[in-house]
Amino acid sequence: MVEKNGKQESMNKHSEKPSPEAKALSLFLMAYKTIDPIYKEKSKWINKQWDLVKIGELSSSDYMEEVQKMLTSYGGYSEVVEKTVRFYIEKTGEWKLQGDDKYSQDAKLIADKILNK
Repeated sequence: MVEKNGKQESMNKHSEKPSPEAKALSLFLMAYKTIDPIYKEKSKWINKQWDLVKIGELSSSDYMEEVQKMLTSYGGYSEVVEKTVRFYIEKTGEWKLQGDDKYSQDAKLIADKILNK
């Protein structure tokens, strides 16, 4: 345990991983910030929110509520994953992200469909 501002918190809180939805939103915003500055601003904002979660100043549930609102505004989780995968395939001709987490598996399925058309 580490004491911070009079509170005890576990060290592993800092290594907490974002949900598949948060990862989808983050990668989407990173991709599209090269096209429109509004995505860059939204990316900075949501990253600041995650930083607040990591230091215990924002609850994970409040953060996820914000993530869900943003995802919904872009068409939902599946739509955001597809837009992100399509963006990178159109830009580079391939999808390189690997992993066994939910987001990576969902993205790979979409990439395989796009690349096999």
